[in-house]
Amino acid sequence: MFHILIVDDDTAGCRTLQLHLRGQGHAPNTAHSVDEALAAARADRPDLIIMDIRMPGRSGLEGLELFRAEFPGSPVIMITAFHDMESTIEAMQKGATDYIHKPIDIDELDLAVAKALAQTGERIAMTTGTRELPGRHAMVGRSRAMKEVFKIIGLVAKSPATVLITGDSGTGKELVARAVHGAGQHPDGPFVVVNCAALVETLLESDMFGHERGAFTGALNRQAGKFALARGGTIFLDEIGELSPAMQAKLLRVLQYKEFMPLGSQQVETTDARILAATNQDLAQRVRDGGFRKDLFFRLQVVNIHLPPLRERMEDLPELVETLLGRIARETNRRTIQLATDVMECLSAYQWPGNVRELENRLMKAVALSTGATISRDHFTPDICTSLAPEQAPTPLGCPVAELSLAQVERQHVRRVLDATGWHKGRACEILGVSRPRLRRLIRDHELIQPEDSSFDSEASAPAVDDGSAGA
Repeated sequence: MFHILIVDDDTAGCRTLQLHLRGQGHAPNTAHSVDEALAAARADRPDLIIMDIRMPGRSGLEGLELFRAEFPGSPVIMITAFHDMESTIEAMQKGATDYIHKPIDIDELDLAVAKALAQTGERIAMTTGTRELPGRHAMVGRSRAMKEVFKIIGLVAKSPATVLITGDSGTGKELVARAVHGAGQHPDGPFVVVNCAALVETLLESDMFGHERGAFTGALNRQAGKFALARGGTIFLDEIGELSPAMQAKLLRVLQYKEFMPLGSQQVETTDARILAATNQDLAQRVRDGGFRKDLFFRLQVVNIHLPPLRERMEDLPELVETLLGRIARETNRRTIQLATDVMECLSAYQWPGNVRELENRLMKAVALSTGATISRDHFTPDICTSLAPEQAPTPLGCPVAELSLAQVERQHVRRVLDATGWHKGRACEILGVSRPRLRRLIRDHELIQPEDSSFDSEASAPAVDDGSAGA
């Protein structure tokens, strides 16, 4: 039983909603203004607030801001008789969980209430804001593999040795480069990044070494290159495996003699910049295949720091998630973000082919799609949780299977099949062995919510299974 606070100056409407919600097994209370509702909420904190927008005194939108600030864990559903786009957008931006128009469709209300209360009933794995966040470029990890990375950084940072950083895309190679620079002899010097894969050869050469006026079409002024700008600091050559043979030869000279020549110039310049490089390619194999110079490879790999993929250091996942959610909360002006326990179970079972960068992007999207304080499974695409083995999949209430009712087990199974098929009705019917009308009733009866980015194909074919419901 949940405590629900209904806020509306329409006393008859309040009474109707109160009777309906009481019939659903909840404990509804009513208030007829924002100030009255705040007093009631302070006396008995509600699990859910249903609030009208247009009321005398403070408007519902003003009340929404007050409730979100004072009761961040209580979701708010806004109701209104007006159908203007601006109010809908403003309500969602201010943190409303849902937005329902009058006259209220009871089925729509019941779905919105069930979805909101599911968030309040979820076990919480972690809450942001509980500890001080590391800096934006700080690295996070307590696994043995990451401790080895930290050790190597500490050993080589003070030396001028060239460092080659390897690892899959998204593992954080630039963070390692910044850590080496920050712990080095010139931490206050410039840290200059060159993306070797982003520019065509002529522009890349100009970007690295600079050019004189008139060196090529469009060169209207003299421009210093990145090696000149990095004097007294560090230059980071990202995606160095993408260099052409000609650029490899020119870079080799810089590594050997610390000398370079800007395009269109006859004057040799020098640099004292510390050189760090990174790649997600196997440069040793590239050398064997003839695609990368052997002498350049050995010049780059004076010291090698290899970053393991996220799937090989999953013990770091909780700290990574907490840190990333904390940063996202700060960047999106959220006071706190809570993560449901079953979400962490899903994240732990996923293989993360895009590594930490993918984790950050997935969390950012989930936060953007959420309106309340809690991130649930519904805020992630189905592929995240379908990686769970059947015996690992979280139950609806986080309970052991033996403690679940038949209806709860059925709900969980139907939801997992729908998520696994991307909410494709035809394929879900085939797997479940039910007719299309039966599947529709299961979705309705179990209050299953379709993710926004799934492709529910209502026209897809489904088998004509006679389960006794075709004539219902």
